[in-house]
Amino acid sequence: MRTPLVAANWKMNGSKTFAERFFSDLNLEALASEVVVCPPFPYLSLVAQGVEDKSALSLGAQNLSQESSGAFTGEVSADMLLDWNVRYVIVGHSERRSLYAETSELVAKKYVAAQEAGLIPILCVGESLEEREQERTLDVIAAQLKAVSDIIEGDAWKHSVVAYEPVWAIGTGKTATPEEAQSVHRFIRAELGEAGAEVQILYGGSVKSANASALFAQADIDGALVGGASLDAKEFAAICRAAG
Repeated sequence: MRTPLVAANWKMNGSKTFAERFFSDLNLEALASEVVVCPPFPYLSLVAQGVEDKSALSLGAQNLSQESSGAFTGEVSADMLLDWNVRYVIVGHSERRSLYAETSELVAKKYVAAQEAGLIPILCVGESLEEREQERTLDVIAAQLKAVSDIIEGDAWKHSVVAYEPVWAIGTGKTATPEEAQSVHRFIRAELGEAGAEVQILYGGSVKSANASALFAQADIDGALVGGASLDAKEFAAICRAAG
């Protein structure tokens, strides 16, 4: 049985004071789901301490380089993340794809770099509003998954998480209906083949405590990748409780 998982993506938000207050306000007692917090790089060490103090939590990062070391100014390698006991890392977030021109091929290389170092990649896939209106959602997601499938070996999918994040729903207040999200999650699980039954597939796209329970009630939605709502510790905790 798949364990529910909820990941907080703080994006480029927060401060030292914010991180300290977040953990003092975060109440995750009697929680059955796993929770991951992905802060900006400068706060990894601070959040690592907060994670250690709360047993239900794991530390995540928002990105990594596909390279292991070298003259890559501003980049962060998988081994550097491991130095801070990072367990998960987001790869291919729609903002990285759209704002920084990360291709599916580059995302796939980052996925492999994460796994080879022992990190668990949270692979983000999803369609834009234009692609949705053209009824290309499944084709787009299939291509994003194929870019990874083409370069991995063995049971690599079983050691990762996939997050479906419709780009048109991120930060807009819009969200796919539970039924719409479930349909895409079911498709993703089928695309993963034999590994699909074991892989946690998260929904990301304006998830809030108000809609979390309905989303998590769907058979193939195993949790959420939470953006804006993860900046409010009480709201985020309510989403985590809804997951299990």
